[in-house]
Amino acid sequence: MIVIGYILMTIGALFYVLGGLGLIRMPDVYNRLQAATKATTLGTFSLVLGVGIANPSWFIKTLLIVIFLTITNPVGSSVLAKASYIYGIKPFKLVKNELDELYKSRGDENADN
Repeated sequence: MIVIGYILMTIGALFYVLGGLGLIRMPDVYNRLQAATKATTLGTFSLVLGVGIANPSWFIKTLLIVIFLTITNPVGSSVLAKASYIYGIKPFKLVKNELDELYKSRGDENADN
């Protein structure tokens, strides 16, 4: 059981790394928020359940933490997204002309398709 717990903890750490990468790579607040929320939620689930499996005496507490996070993380991200929208932050939009120019600058022959 300890090995399964450590595997889940490692998976949780990998989700955290992917969430950090999503924060760097995404173009605007809304995409960054979505990437970070999904990755940290899944990462926390895996990490906390891994701790609960590695230490069976803590399993009930870790399940309560997972239930609490299941309720609060989506609410928190929705509130942040709505606050960003109300503040006036516009979503990033890439129009077709900009995309064609990007492909042409890279030397892609299929830029017009």
